[in-house]
Amino acid sequence: MVARVLNLPLVVILMIIGALSMYIPAIYAATGSNWHSARSFFYSGTIFLAVSAMLGIATFNYAPKREARDQLLTLLSAFTILPIMLAVPLWDSVQNTSFLNAYFEMVSSLTTTGATVFDDPARLTGADHLWRALTGWLGGFLIWVAAIAILEPLNLGGFEVLGRSGGESTIGGAQSIGITDARARVRRYATLLAPVYLGLTVLLWIGLLLAGDSPLVGICHAMSTLATSGISPVGGLSEASSGFPGEALILCFLVFALSRRTFARDTSERGFRRLKADPELQMGAVFALAVAVLLFLRHWAGAIEVETAGAAAQGTSALWGGVFMVLSFLTTTGFESVAWEGARNWSGLETPGLILLGLAMIGGGVATTAGGVKLLRVYVLYRHAQRELERLVHPSSVGGSGRRARYLRRQGAYVAWIFFMLFAMSIAGVMLALAMTGLSFENSLILTIAALSTTGPLTIVGEPGLSYAPLADSAKLILMASMVLGRMETLAIVALLNPGFWRR
Repeated sequence: MVARVLNLPLVVILMIIGALSMYIPAIYAATGSNWHSARSFFYSGTIFLAVSAMLGIATFNYAPKREARDQLLTLLSAFTILPIMLAVPLWDSVQNTSFLNAYFEMVSSLTTTGATVFDDPARLTGADHLWRALTGWLGGFLIWVAAIAILEPLNLGGFEVLGRSGGESTIGGAQSIGITDARARVRRYATLLAPVYLGLTVLLWIGLLLAGDSPLVGICHAMSTLATSGISPVGGLSEASSGFPGEALILCFLVFALSRRTFARDTSERGFRRLKADPELQMGAVFALAVAVLLFLRHWAGAIEVETAGAAAQGTSALWGGVFMVLSFLTTTGFESVAWEGARNWSGLETPGLILLGLAMIGGGVATTAGGVKLLRVYVLYRHAQRELERLVHPSSVGGSGRRARYLRRQGAYVAWIFFMLFAMSIAGVMLALAMTGLSFENSLILTIAALSTTGPLTIVGEPGLSYAPLADSAKLILMASMVLGRMETLAIVALLNPGFWRR
């Protein structure tokens, strides 16, 4: 029975998973005697499960002529059409919101953006918060599988800068290039990655429970950390009971958004040597330490003339807040450290918005749940710039030797630069569209980068009144399209628009 279900088209499988997932918040609501929310999720799950079954029967023998194109279109549909189904129980449960707002929440959650129109967490029930976090968690797993099973064979999603030996995934010792059927590849990697993804989430949840969080807050923060969605049922880590121990645990698990080598193997090296040689982890560590120290020195310079008691403790707290904030926004999670507010009060300085915006634009690792430009593309451009500087000193030198040079594609820097230009053009286009809805230049910039980098909580760097709730419907539609564009990445959209991609 399970084998037959796995042979269905991917979009039908996603619908079945989404429908079955609705029973989880239904059960949670029923245990708390919140019968309205329980009925909303239970009835929606039952109806959509029946619809999915009928679609599965109708498309059971469907065989696409070009599976690569079919899977890429399915991925696009998952981020645009599937949220319509997922928004129905949330819309019915909240009652006093529009369907567009519920659809915005689901697109934001499924793309792991984490932007929300509900500024007051108390407006939603526990089941609603659990559904938002669960949708984001499922979206994160979809990204894990799709990146390796769909985007890698098409040389998209950051794999376009890798050489052939570096672009072949060997999770579990099997190389994706040896599996020709796209659906078989999706099934294989979903089976391999599901225990890892679920195990890490449960492990973090247990840690947060031991640190003092309630079961709902702990599971929501655990799922949001692994999916880098930044969704919180209490408005952020500052309202959680786990405090510093909880932040330390979350910081450890954010490392999985810096490089796919933390959970997958694409080299012959093992253990710590494999992570030590990873350029993405190295770039992430450099950014985390350098920018955190820079932020600490900024706060220290602002507080140097202010005589306060406990300056050493405040300075240590400010340093921790800087490290956590840098890694949180570099991985496009967007959790705000409890110590960050204290650091600002210590120095009297405002949030360094441009630094956080830049970190979110850089993003995390390839084939992870993080968004942004990706660390690997930044590394490729860094190596190219390094090589050009070497040629200024030694014009006759021959470059390109060494293990890491062979790991990268010969034209990797060229392709990475093209992506940077497409990303910059996307920022300009979305900003222009948002400005036409009446938003100011600064707010348009912040919301654009938040959507394209899938870092919804970036609104904290704007003015105090900046929020998604009061935006016009046209602005919300633009942001939803930008979230999908940021998650799918521009090169994948360009591939879909390529006429040769549609020829038989």
